[in-house]
Amino acid sequence: MVASYLMLMVCVLVGVAFVTLLERKILGYIQIRKGPNKLGILGLLQPFSDAVKLFTKEQSIPMMSNFLPYYLSPVFSLFIALILWSVIPYELGLVSFDMSMLFFLCCLSLGVYPLMAAGWSSNCKYSLLGSLRAVAQTISYEVSLALILLSYIFLTGSFSFSELELYQEGGLWFFWLTIPLSVVWLGSCLAEMNRTPFDFAEGESELVSGFNTEYSSGGFVLIFMAEYVSILFMSGVSTLLFLGGSVFSLSFYIKLVMMSFMFIWVRGTLPRLRYDKLMYMAWKSFLPLSLNFLVFFMGLKLFLI
Repeated sequence: MVASYLMLMVCVLVGVAFVTLLERKILGYIQIRKGPNKLGILGLLQPFSDAVKLFTKEQSIPMMSNFLPYYLSPVFSLFIALILWSVIPYELGLVSFDMSMLFFLCCLSLGVYPLMAAGWSSNCKYSLLGSLRAVAQTISYEVSLALILLSYIFLTGSFSFSELELYQEGGLWFFWLTIPLSVVWLGSCLAEMNRTPFDFAEGESELVSGFNTEYSSGGFVLIFMAEYVSILFMSGVSTLLFLGGSVFSLSFYIKLVMMSFMFIWVRGTLPRLRYDKLMYMAWKSFLPLSLNFLVFFMGLKLFLI
């Protein structure tokens, strides 16, 4: 089991490297320019060059920071993002358990703590304000994610992701049955992953790069990798929830790549939201819709029983 999980982690981290290359290529073509194309064939070695460059840079540690939380926050951030992959129902020597949706929600909620610790331990007021903003955003959209997931728990009558495959056989995907809920899920995923148009936690010019202002070299890379591991994972979960298919089929991975492409496409297309619109969407748009669907599914389940 341990060997299988380690192999999965290596595959995920290599996948993250190529997702960054894919993102730079797609953004290049969206902006009518070339992406990375010099290093290796079609720029395929660019991610590895970037990794070597970032990890070999000098690690700067602020004098007045709280060293242990400052140093460990990026490590925990990546660890939580990687341990989430254990809920994908591979069933080949890996953990596959009946309460995987509950475990997913618990781990997703834990992701707030490294964010908060990273901003606070730097002992910099800009990092602290950035982390508070990031935590407020993450918690707000997690409520919608949890309610949407609860709707499908009522619909399938199970807490297991593996059950979702059985209910979506033959092309009868949940996406066609609940298109508004699918759109809200994707919007909440963008906010949860700090992606455009919700990327206030990592705004570059106007927000002084949010909570990770004081991080450089390895610490910055770990935060960066945690975000992209989460993007790949949420693409996988979204595929399981709405687009069906077995994790042992090629179609599942094609859908996963298309979902990742959607995250990148949104980044290249949409402008950043105004900050007051962020919470408006969370509490006055996404939350009522997900609550209404939850009540509808509860009533439907009682009616069918």
